[in-house]
Amino acid sequence: MINKISPSIADALSVVRDGHTVLIGGFGTSGIPAELIDGLIEHGARELTVVNNNAGNGDTGLAALLAAGRVRKIICSFPRQADSHVFDGLYRAGKIELELVPQGNLAERLRAAGAGIGGFFTPTGYGTALAEGKETREINGRHYVFESPLAGDVALIKAERGDRWGNLTYRKAARNFGPVMAMAARHTVATVHELVDLGELDPETVVTPGIFVGKIVRIDRVATQAGGFKGAV
Repeated sequence: MINKISPSIADALSVVRDGHTVLIGGFGTSGIPAELIDGLIEHGARELTVVNNNAGNGDTGLAALLAAGRVRKIICSFPRQADSHVFDGLYRAGKIELELVPQGNLAERLRAAGAGIGGFFTPTGYGTALAEGKETREINGRHYVFESPLAGDVALIKAERGDRWGNLTYRKAARNFGPVMAMAARHTVATVHELVDLGELDPETVVTPGIFVGKIVRIDRVATQAGGFKGAV
């Protein structure tokens, strides 16, 4: 019987190894799998390459993972913002490597990895430092840069509902990078707020089919002092 429900975050993250490339969903703080990141810190894996839209906010989540010294390199599209002081400090001190990827290219590189595509040509980045060392080509009078697929060893994503086969639905903007990352990784771990019986999810609403998911963990919604819900989006 297929049952991808894991009893704990620690169990679900047991596949992570030193040096792995870890794809972490989220757009800023929307849809970031905070509980899985905390679990990754406790796991202790080091020399990680992390792929995320940005490079952490404040002192929690991805920023805490960076501060713990577990990340060797980060691949992202928006590394600096008002509260990215952890990344800033590490980068200026030469303690972390950065690969900057335009956001559309980042999403498409992940999608290409999941779809088995060997790469693609894009006009984004042509004529800039981001194109240095990459193949360029003129197509129909326009200049393009070749971008390679971006695959991961493990993807950590946050979903809304799931079943024991690993089928997932998402809540609004929390969907962001989750679906493409799940397809691009060899092993995907997802958190959900609600576990449902097989057949309860309308197939038309399933965004990530269970074939792309290795482990699923249910987490509680945690009420905040403002009356909202931590991780609700």
